[in-house]
Amino acid sequence: MGIGQCYEHDSPMAHVFKVDLSGLKKEEVKVEVEEGGVLQISGERSKEQEEKSDKWHRVERSSGKFLHRFRLPKNAKTDQVKASIENGVLTVTMPKEEVKKPEVKSIEISG
Repeated sequence: MGIGQCYEHDSPMAHVFKVDLSGLKKEEVKVEVEEGGVLQISGERSKEQEEKSDKWHRVERSSGKFLHRFRLPKNAKTDQVKASIENGVLTVTMPKEEVKKPEVKSIEISG
């Protein structure tokens, strides 16, 4: 089973990943960062139990396991990842390393 649409974007301070996981609870989703800079989102959507008195006419929600992997940029702070699910959308936020500007030193010209 695939998962819903995935979005990745950068803000000035962080890398942000959004994944549509409608119908899933946070207990059914796992977010991990692997060595080598890979964000992995996995989980399992259980099949809805059909009551004996129920008769399903149509089922469009797939069930089963899913896995999605994102290669992380080198400036991602993988030790400060935050994840939350709201309205069926998983948001994973990873701060960026601060870019240090090179120090410029003026040199006096003699002569």
